[in-house]
Amino acid sequence: MTDVTDVTTATATRQRGLASAVRRATAPHGAARAAGVTAALTAAGSLLGLARDQSVAHLFGAGAESDAFLVAWTVPEVAATVLIEDAMALVMVPAFSVVASRGGEVRDLVRATLPRLLVLLGIATGALAAGAPCFVRLLAPGIADPAAAVACTRLTAAAVLTFGVAGYLSAALRAHRRFVPPAAVYVAYNAGIVATMLAFHGRFGVRAAAAGVAAGGLLMVAVQLPSAVAVLRDSSPMCLPRPGRDPGDRAAWAPGTPYDPGHRNDPGHRNDSGGPRDPNDPRNAKDAHGPRAAGALALLAAPVLLFTLARQSQVLLERFFAAPLPPGAISHLNYAQKVAQLPMAASLMMCTVTFPSVSRALAAGDRAKARQRVERDLTLACVVVLLGAAFVIACAPRIVQLLFQRGRFDAGDTAATAAVMRVYALGLLGQTLVGALVRPYFSVRRPTWYPAAAMAAGLAVTAAVDAIGVRPWGVYGIAAGNAAGITMTAALLLRALGAHAVAVRLRVMAPRLCRVLLAAAAATATGWALADALGDPLAATGACALAVPAAFAATAAAARHGVRGPLRPLRPLRPRRIRTETEPAASPPGGPIRFRSRPEGRP
Repeated sequence: MTDVTDVTTATATRQRGLASAVRRATAPHGAARAAGVTAALTAAGSLLGLARDQSVAHLFGAGAESDAFLVAWTVPEVAATVLIEDAMALVMVPAFSVVASRGGEVRDLVRATLPRLLVLLGIATGALAAGAPCFVRLLAPGIADPAAAVACTRLTAAAVLTFGVAGYLSAALRAHRRFVPPAAVYVAYNAGIVATMLAFHGRFGVRAAAAGVAAGGLLMVAVQLPSAVAVLRDSSPMCLPRPGRDPGDRAAWAPGTPYDPGHRNDPGHRNDSGGPRDPNDPRNAKDAHGPRAAGALALLAAPVLLFTLARQSQVLLERFFAAPLPPGAISHLNYAQKVAQLPMAASLMMCTVTFPSVSRALAAGDRAKARQRVERDLTLACVVVLLGAAFVIACAPRIVQLLFQRGRFDAGDTAATAAVMRVYALGLLGQTLVGALVRPYFSVRRPTWYPAAAMAAGLAVTAAVDAIGVRPWGVYGIAAGNAAGITMTAALLLRALGAHAVAVRLRVMAPRLCRVLLAAAAATATGWALADALGDPLAATGACALAVPAAFAATAAAARHGVRGPLRPLRPLRPRRIRTETEPAASPPGGPIRFRSRPEGRP
């Protein structure tokens, strides 16, 4: 009896500790702290990524050698999107969140999914390394240095395995509200690339950059592994002793069974006679987080994977259409895209932190809470990305000159990259909306194919614009196709969000978005004029960094929106008092009392 009492007391203490931890993590200051740490580490990773791109531009310029590396760079680009940022997170974060919220055994989910994932990743890595020549011929026909591209591709193929493991660990940690190690992965990754490239470029040339990709992938796993092991060790709930055995004997406990005396609250753990299930019964060998969970996750992963591959195919189209152009075209597209997408990465940080909250709200059936969270995320993301896009468009030549124009990267490369960057920036709002909207789509429990269909439609628009625009406009036509296709996808996702996931109030959000677009246009014009007036790149960039936000805020205030307007949805909503049909309407002092009734059918 004493042992049972000790077990019960220990369980209650542990549950109180877990509940307290969850309350701290979900409190407003906890979310703000997590967002702050994530923002700092993301900014550090972005700065190191910028240092990586600067090193490539300085050491190899914008020519045949850098184009060969960037063709191989397609492998980690696609792997990062599929296995870390989108597909893996959109499938595994909800899965881990549901298991954790229900007190389930996380280890069972890991045993059911991780071995299969490792086998698939290993096969994909070997196939890519063996088929590197075919990959280069298909992706970049007519590239100037195919031998270097093949050698680099074989080195970067290791990223498929390491990125997959890193993405799996990131999903488990984010679902348990541990955001620091996942946010540090790109710091470790880019540090590994830069260190390897600087150490060995003199001996191996551009192949040193590809070897750095392999080394950086290993560091992504290493930086998360200790925290992931701690989560798996601490997240196992207490278990129920089997009848007739010593409760102190852990071998007598049914694995994966939450401590619930008699399992009175879980009908799934009862046998046909109404008693607790015997874990030794072969009919009960498959628990809720075993092979059946693996099959369910595979069913959910199919539409997510298809969507992610379709989205990343935009990069493949760019490489395909740019390969026959003069050497350096792929490099100009890459450098422009990397810098232009920095505002998008900043705007999606809050969505990354709040994604588990949306998943849990939808899993609990609380669609009102999920809708409120999605609306807040969309509003804040739009404000941040449009402000960043205004700065990028206004100051593009000075930014590129300041960041890249040194070594083998000359003034002609600066002008071409800046022009492409301005075209890319036109699609930043669409890129952000797609990244924010797809999360609630894939938070629902049933497989959702609509995002993949919407992305396929956008991809068709991208291919059509690229094919039409590449002949007269070259790389500018390719960048325009990217912007047009992703904007089409964002419009389709926003239009059908209510039918598939969460119904956001478009009539409320549309006027806000229009006012923010007006403010961004005014800020762009102000910054453009200022950047042209100042010749020094450092002075022009610094002046635009001050003038563009000031013009944005002033225009927003003039439009009666204000700087605080876009952020107002982030404040808690107060419950609104609903007047009854017989309640008197407000009237002037001494005036008649009138009664209003709602139109028929209106809530």
